[in-house]
Amino acid sequence: MFTYLPFFQMCGYSFYKMKYIGTPKFIGLKNYTDIFTRPDLLATLKLSLYYMVGALIQVALALYLATVLAFKVKGGSFFKGAMFFPYLINGIAIGFIFKFFYTRGYVLDSVLQWCGFSLDNLPYWLRDQKVNNWSLVASSVWRYLGQTMILFIGAIMSIDGSLYEAAEIDGANKWQQFKHIILPGIQTILVLNIILSITGSLSAFEAPYVITSGANGTGTFFVQMDKIAHSDQKVGLASAMAVVLLVIIMICALIQKVVMNYLFRDADDGTAKACKHAQKVEKARKKALRNQNKVVVGAAPLFKNGSGAKAETAVES
Repeated sequence: MFTYLPFFQMCGYSFYKMKYIGTPKFIGLKNYTDIFTRPDLLATLKLSLYYMVGALIQVALALYLATVLAFKVKGGSFFKGAMFFPYLINGIAIGFIFKFFYTRGYVLDSVLQWCGFSLDNLPYWLRDQKVNNWSLVASSVWRYLGQTMILFIGAIMSIDGSLYEAAEIDGANKWQQFKHIILPGIQTILVLNIILSITGSLSAFEAPYVITSGANGTGTFFVQMDKIAHSDQKVGLASAMAVVLLVIIMICALIQKVVMNYLFRDADDGTAKACKHAQKVEKARKKALRNQNKVVVGAAPLFKNGSGAKAETAVES
């Protein structure tokens, strides 16, 4: 009632030209054609590529840090907590933090000047269109890196430690242990983190909305959708944008699933093979049990002239 009914209503709104107040007018697929013909909307879709690259960098960094911190290292608990803490901060608060962090002459510029850079040679981090989207991506990576890392750490710590001992006895180095033990062992969590990161990059909203308000070419698809729905009162077009975004996310998730299955086609930590072998053994056991229960009576007892004759029976087992 509270999920699917509003969703199907939104899909219905996408075929109308309507505002929040007034009589809607049916226009068919015009809203969908506008999405793929309006240059401003197409440009917002291209911005998702920045966040996709940032999502992949985030997953790679989180996997590296998790591989280090999942084992006993000095100060490991402190670093885990410090890296996870940004995820606990409200997204609006993080937006204001980075708004001052990137402002001309404030934190980032001051630190770079201490390192020897001249203020005149530094770009405007939120105005220069060559770097402003990367600046916003960096804030998102900083916020969600800890969450992704913690999920990886939990998966790595669930791997049986005897596998590492056996690998070391066989002469495997750290990279070989990572490739043949850790990666196959955390395959499910790795796929989940990539899916969450990619879908999150397609629906990026808080950072560009709070930090730049979508100005200077930083307005993502979600920011533009919010503007069209609430400022321009074009509810039908905004609904069509939401449907298109959902379809894009589903396609990206499907493509990623296929790619990950291909990359891990030969990866196995032994569990899958053991399960298949157990299923074959169980199937053979049941078949043998059925054969043992088959009793075929070759002949029944015979009585001739009132005298009992010996019964001849044949039992096949």
